[in-house]
Amino acid sequence: MKGSIAQRGKHSWEVRVDLGADPETHKRRRRIETIKGPKREAQRRLAELLVDSNRGTLAVRPGRLTVRDLLAAWLDGYVTTNCSVRTQDSYRSIVDTHLNPGIGHILLKNLQPTDIQRYYSSVLNEKGLSPRTVHHQHRVLSEALKYGVKQGWLVRNPCEMTDPPRPRKTPMKTLTPEEVGVLLEAAKTSPFYPAIVAAVNSGLRQGELLGLRWRDVNLDLAFFSVSQVLYKRRGVCEFKEPKSDHSRRKVNLTPTLALFLRQHRNERGAEALKLGRLLTLDDLVFSDAKGRPVEPGSLTHAFRKTADSVGLKCRFHDLRHTFASLMLMAGANAKVVSEALGHSSVGFTLDTYSHLLPTMQKTAMSNLDKLLAPTMPQVENVSNLSATFDDSLGEKWSQREDLNPRPAVYETAALPLSYAGS
Repeated sequence: MKGSIAQRGKHSWEVRVDLGADPETHKRRRRIETIKGPKREAQRRLAELLVDSNRGTLAVRPGRLTVRDLLAAWLDGYVTTNCSVRTQDSYRSIVDTHLNPGIGHILLKNLQPTDIQRYYSSVLNEKGLSPRTVHHQHRVLSEALKYGVKQGWLVRNPCEMTDPPRPRKTPMKTLTPEEVGVLLEAAKTSPFYPAIVAAVNSGLRQGELLGLRWRDVNLDLAFFSVSQVLYKRRGVCEFKEPKSDHSRRKVNLTPTLALFLRQHRNERGAEALKLGRLLTLDDLVFSDAKGRPVEPGSLTHAFRKTADSVGLKCRFHDLRHTFASLMLMAGANAKVVSEALGHSSVGFTLDTYSHLLPTMQKTAMSNLDKLLAPTMPQVENVSNLSATFDDSLGEKWSQREDLNPRPAVYETAALPLSYAGS
């Protein structure tokens, strides 16, 4: 491939790369860019374009393609075929509400990292969006621009040269065992009581709980099989497959929860008989009196009202955090907890619940001490040993100081180390 540089102003250069003839129209194709700055910047850019051209990753920039056009092409060409319906709705909402009004008008060929950085600053300072919200927008925009690079509309992803705001970690709300008892006592009169008990004892997400059928529950072997979830989309409840292979999983039940669900199934069966029907394996475990799906919003609001009534400011999803925290504090292996929660990796689980690690480490070291105690050498009375140690230490340190004087600031701090090395 051939390239050239031509000066267009005092500090402006035109870089051209010949891409050969178009296979269909047979017209000559060229990639033209304007570089501002010293000539060496233009030379550097020409070298990059020639490398991309030789790799076959360089294309003619669409002249009037805007960021809005790219986002629409990404949503229709990639997101629709590769993401869940819920994720599609989330991405489209971000694009329509934030990205298109903010930078959708910019021509793709003119989009610079400074444009994106300026957008982040404006929505943070002028619109008051949180760093976490803006960071999520950054991820969506970056994925769309990455798609543009694959399509040959961009040479590089401008988002890779920006610094998005770092999301601040919000304090996680978890309940103590005592608070769990208070909450369950207050929820006994609620129609959602069985779902609340199951949530705090299993860590399942709300959609996973509401999607459970009796065929997914094995009370003899005490486990759940998460095979479908309940989502509410545009006012309509729909059953979908779990969002990932990790979410499709088996979750063991505590003996108490297994007994509770057995009693719950008997009660549901009696209610079904009153309505003139039999409880089947395809009936939902947690449903209304007529066996219909529970409206997620109703559960959310009812739970919040129950929690508020006893002074516990928490969400239904916090029961999942509570389950994980109590499991880890009880000494459960992090890998086991990660699999129960349906996380993609144990690293994500440990990062999410890292605030528990100091307590877990102290407990682990105490358990190690008990395990190794029979094999460790017996130590004499510590007080006597300490006195003897101090007497000899003073003499040895005095001799050492005569031979190797050091600043006074180190005399006390280095005392044990120096003695050990004598």
